[in-house]
Amino acid sequence: MPLYQYKGRNRQGEAMRGRLEAENEDQVAEQLFNSGITPIEIHRQAEEREKRERLLPLVHLRGVSLDELIMLARQLHTLLRAGVPILKGFSSLIQTTRNPLLKEALQQVMNDLQGGVDLGSALARHPRLFSPLFISIVRVGENTGRLDEAFLQLAAYLEMEKTTRDQVVQALRYPMIVLAVIAVAVVILNIKVIPQFASAFAKFHAELPLYTRLLMAVSAFFVNWWRELAAAAVGTFLGIRFWIRTEQGDYLWSKWKLRLPLVGGIVQRAVLGRFCRSLAISIRAGVPLVQSLTTIANVVDNGFVAARILNMRDGIERGESVFRTATATGLFTPLVLQMIAIGEETGALDDLLLETADHYEREVSYDLKRLSDTIEPVIIITLGFLVLMLALGIFLPMWELSSAAGR
Repeated sequence: MPLYQYKGRNRQGEAMRGRLEAENEDQVAEQLFNSGITPIEIHRQAEEREKRERLLPLVHLRGVSLDELIMLARQLHTLLRAGVPILKGFSSLIQTTRNPLLKEALQQVMNDLQGGVDLGSALARHPRLFSPLFISIVRVGENTGRLDEAFLQLAAYLEMEKTTRDQVVQALRYPMIVLAVIAVAVVILNIKVIPQFASAFAKFHAELPLYTRLLMAVSAFFVNWWRELAAAAVGTFLGIRFWIRTEQGDYLWSKWKLRLPLVGGIVQRAVLGRFCRSLAISIRAGVPLVQSLTTIANVVDNGFVAARILNMRDGIERGESVFRTATATGLFTPLVLQMIAIGEETGALDDLLLETADHYEREVSYDLKRLSDTIEPVIIITLGFLVLMLALGIFLPMWELSSAAGR
């Protein structure tokens, strides 16, 4: 449908403007009257501008960061807490938002609100920006009349999520940079450096050690087949990405991540901490337990754990307790299971789940601080092996040839 630009005034006499999709101007006017806005000017946007507006989410591929979502949730909490009407609040946010993609999404949300759509449904039309958990808590806040508290809970949850992600990035930055430098160095040695030594050794017509001949054979293979190797590496990378996006691939990849040496346990505790905190926030917001588990299965970012959460949901639907279904997953430690059992018996499951989330997050924070200390010996051993490989394969024959020339 075409896009129409409109200007009008609401019942309080405030100037309003925005865009709506409709078949014609009469439908736009009808939508505006139904939402309490008296239209003053309605005109269709030019076709080129329409295309640009529709393609805007595709052009700005960088998306919306967690910082921007946290700021959005806090601003909406502040505006609603101060009694600002939600349409006026969105109008103010649109004027101050710098991210074009988020700005366009907020404009579309405001247009939907003016058309009589509830906030939860309007946000649900942008699933790439707002997670199912975000939308569920907003809907509960709307139904209970505590929308400002819902946005405050979402801001706190997103801030904790950002803190965990920043800790992971900070812990892995140094090892990944060192490993990348080692990989680049190995490629340069095989393509540029070792062939020069091979041509120098060939002039002496000397018998080279087996390790040196093996090293030069590998280098010759890299030089002759580097295009095919690069194409194979890119194809393998794209194939794995495509496979991971399938249901079975995502399940197996997620399961494998939890068993990785050094980092598998950290990933598992981080995912379970996210699950506990998400479930606690959903219960505290008033979302039904079965619906909460269905929603959280889509936001834990791990297909293996998500399948276990859905098994918990099915067990609860059959009348089993949270403790029994959590025990059947095999994911939780006895201490955590005991806390869940106590919370279920005392009716304070949300509080105990928050304490469980804090427990997991403290462990993750501690493990991440130790991760660099654990990885450093591995990196040193790798560098030592690289130097030993060069010494045995390149410098040892050079020393032997120099000694022979001296004699």
